[in-house]
Amino acid sequence: MPDTSCDIGLIGLAVMGQNLVLNMNDHGFKVAVFNRTVSKVDDFLANEAKGTQVVGAHSIEDFVGLLKRPRRVMLMVKAGDIVDQMIGHVLPYLEAGDIVIDGGNSLFTDSNRRTKDLAAKGILFIGTGVSGGEEGARFGPSIMPGGNPAAWPHVKDIFQAIAAKVEDGTPCCDWVGEDGAGHYVKMVHNGIEYGDMQLICEAYDLLQRGLGLTADDLHQVFTDWNTGELDSYLVEISSHIFASKDEDGQPIVDKILDTAGQKGTGKWTVFSSLDLGQPVTLIVESVFARCLSALKEERVAASKILEGPAAKAVADRAAFIEDVRCALYCSKIVSYTQGYMLLRAAAKENGWNLNMGGIALMWRGGCIIRSRFLGKIKEAFDKNPHIDNLLLDSFFSAALNDYQASWRKAIVHAVELGVPTPAFSTALAFFDGYRTARLPANLLQAQRDYFGAHTYERIDRPRGQFFHSNWTGRGGRVSSSTYNV
Repeated sequence: MPDTSCDIGLIGLAVMGQNLVLNMNDHGFKVAVFNRTVSKVDDFLANEAKGTQVVGAHSIEDFVGLLKRPRRVMLMVKAGDIVDQMIGHVLPYLEAGDIVIDGGNSLFTDSNRRTKDLAAKGILFIGTGVSGGEEGARFGPSIMPGGNPAAWPHVKDIFQAIAAKVEDGTPCCDWVGEDGAGHYVKMVHNGIEYGDMQLICEAYDLLQRGLGLTADDLHQVFTDWNTGELDSYLVEISSHIFASKDEDGQPIVDKILDTAGQKGTGKWTVFSSLDLGQPVTLIVESVFARCLSALKEERVAASKILEGPAAKAVADRAAFIEDVRCALYCSKIVSYTQGYMLLRAAAKENGWNLNMGGIALMWRGGCIIRSRFLGKIKEAFDKNPHIDNLLLDSFFSAALNDYQASWRKAIVHAVELGVPTPAFSTALAFFDGYRTARLPANLLQAQRDYFGAHTYERIDRPRGQFFHSNWTGRGGRVSSSTYNV
């Protein structure tokens, strides 16, 4: 009889896949592994997995044959067509009730489709976001599963065992929702991650160019910040980066080329925000900041032609640092607020019952955006599960009201110094727009009606009634047949 004692099988032995396997093994689960390049299986068993109970297979058929029923097959492969191809390779060896798990960074609409297509074949699908990078995968990631709810009881014990835990032992993993909900939440997580990283980079740039702080100085500033309200994984690793030296004793960060890469999840978040009409401005600016950084040769040429302001001495170094800290904190609040606006809109659009406080809890540990800050988001939703916007929560509104003077000063500093702060600036613009009872969109609607007869609503008439003016005296009485804000 063949050995069918493995609790779960994993296909894809790149860094994340290998570390998840070792994590599962540490927690007492027997794991079967397979890789398209079969030699990787043998290498893994001879090295990283040596001495474990991990079992290798050299074919898909043998791999599936190692699994207990219902079979649990987890894919850790590149998002896109490869996922569908691998599902196609595995399907002939599965039977009704078996479970396929996609743990890559897949687009949520692909997970919507896969959930439905596989359900028609009797196979249960889970699309799960996994965050935390290499270290998280090995010692406890944040896991965001969605898909076919019938699959969750069969993987819950494994996922929650290997997930990161918060202070009281609660795992940073729970069922997110149907179809592509898990991958959607992971996508928004990554969008917020783009925003967090850009905000930290702007703080670094402003301190470096505004005060002339060295990498050692910055290490101390970020270390201090990480003991207070800004306590987070990204602030912590930034402090470590500033302290890291190259072989010649110089800071490594100063030798890294200033062109940022991206894998697409930030762009997906932006596209979704446009589809849903949500002003996720900070993530948008963070994506575009990476695009601008990629224009390295153009920027170098432009720096020799285009002039900025003259250097300006900063009178109070401590006050400047505090202004930047407040700007980072306030902008971070806006970043998460916009992410949650997007989650709320997507839940409504797709019929998902997302547990907003639970998502904050899942992000508390293991993932890249983990921070003390998320506990306050969880508390906000515990107090009012239906809160329209996080900026309206008493904790966040008080912080913004208290710190906004420093936030504004930091941006004024940046303008005077000629230091670009697109994320800081758009966060403040969003804050000012959101707190404004009357915006100038009345003029915009008049313009639209003037050139295109698009109609407008009036403040002295009930909402839902639309009007058209004959602005030139030459126009007709017929208005446009559609109305879009």
